[in-house]
Amino acid sequence: MTQSNKTLTRRGALRTLAGLPLAASMIGLPRFVSAAVPEYEFKFGNNLPTSHPLNIRALEAAARVAEESKGRMAVKVFPNNQLGGDTDMLSQVRSGGIEMFNAGTMVIATLAPISAITAIGFAFTDSDQVWKTVDGNLGNSIRAAFAKVGLYTLEKMWDNGFRQVTTSTKPVKTAADLDGMKIRVPVSPMGISLFKALSASPTSLQFSEVYSALQTKVVDAQENPLAIVETAKLYEVQKYCSLTNHSWDGYHLVVNGRAWRGLPDDLKTIYARAFNEAGLQQRADLAKLNTTLQDKLTADGLQFNKADAQSFREQLRKAGFYAEWKEKFGEEAWSLLEASVGKVS
Repeated sequence: MTQSNKTLTRRGALRTLAGLPLAASMIGLPRFVSAAVPEYEFKFGNNLPTSHPLNIRALEAAARVAEESKGRMAVKVFPNNQLGGDTDMLSQVRSGGIEMFNAGTMVIATLAPISAITAIGFAFTDSDQVWKTVDGNLGNSIRAAFAKVGLYTLEKMWDNGFRQVTTSTKPVKTAADLDGMKIRVPVSPMGISLFKALSASPTSLQFSEVYSALQTKVVDAQENPLAIVETAKLYEVQKYCSLTNHSWDGYHLVVNGRAWRGLPDDLKTIYARAFNEAGLQQRADLAKLNTTLQDKLTADGLQFNKADAQSFREQLRKAGFYAEWKEKFGEEAWSLLEASVGKVS
């Protein structure tokens, strides 16, 4: 080989390393490294810290895509609101500014209202009911609704978990303790409706604003799964954590429709397989993590208490919450939900 050819080879290798997804640099290079610039590149924006199981598994899936496509496709992961807040990224994935986004059930309901049905207050008693529902007929109806607004959706949802209430002022033991409380909720009609029905004073903020809003007392409380409380360090600005399990939340991994249609069939298969299987692993990760988080957060200073779920359900029924949302979602969607979980209202 001539010196000139050696130089070109080194340059090609450097270009390849520079173009690999973030996954490769963080969890080890794929066994196969192509000398070519990827033909297809997806940017995956999300709102979670790098330590969250979603990002750990997303990085692994991205590396798998690079390897199995032999370098033809790269997925670059941008965690922790690097590309904007939830509303910004949802707009970008629709326009094609980014190709992929982890849309929370309530956030994407601004585009496809049926998505919020899985966040209805106290619909699920455990994770088995959740996966039966979102992997089944109701989940298929939700994914079909996303297709109508130009978004392809991966088959397997990723887990966020059951949401709990944290506060800086007092523990929440019954629904009455929420009366007048200033609480942050996602930018979604469902979150506002739920906490208004519970007589709280909800404020919609993007997740990127939550920590500072709690720190400066713009709001006194927020509600999120324990994994979010821990990875986003919300325990630093909250004192109490009330185990309400009031709503389940998960992530639809949505892809810009034009970008999806532009992929060759073999890359669609590689991409979907990698991220669907990673999603199943992420579900297991979060379930395992939740068994240890209460002890860790207690050590971090949070004071835990169990809430009286029945008092919340009674307040929601009294306020007409279930009747209102059953009418909004329609009989068909409501029937699909109750087919999985039993009578909701």
